[in-house]
Amino acid sequence: MATAKNVKDVSPHEFVKAYAAHLKRSGKMELPEWTDIVKTGVLKELAPYDPDWYYIRAASMARKVYLRGGLGVGAFQRIYGGSKRNGSRPPHFGKSSGAIARNILQQLQTMNIIELDSRG
Repeated sequence: MATAKNVKDVSPHEFVKAYAAHLKRSGKMELPEWTDIVKTGVLKELAPYDPDWYYIRAASMARKVYLRGGLGVGAFQRIYGGSKRNGSRPPHFGKSSGAIARNILQQLQTMNIIELDSRG
């Protein structure tokens, strides 16, 4: 008899890939019209090459909320941020886009995957 598995038992890469495919297949999550031209943060130079990047980010955010809880837009800006290259000047940390995080959180909330915390 196989034991039940939860999110912590599965490889994060495999879970996010499978859940992103489920989100895309279900059709409940609608892509904003700007997903093909938007950068994912001030530290990036180009938009993502993968056409399904929005579903992958949504699946990753849903997993992180499930594991940690209490995460908001600012936390996701730090999580998905990275090193901003400044040419010949030293690199510094750059946050990711808050609009993308906010939009995904709002869509996950309307799909009843996550719920708003009572403390804000």
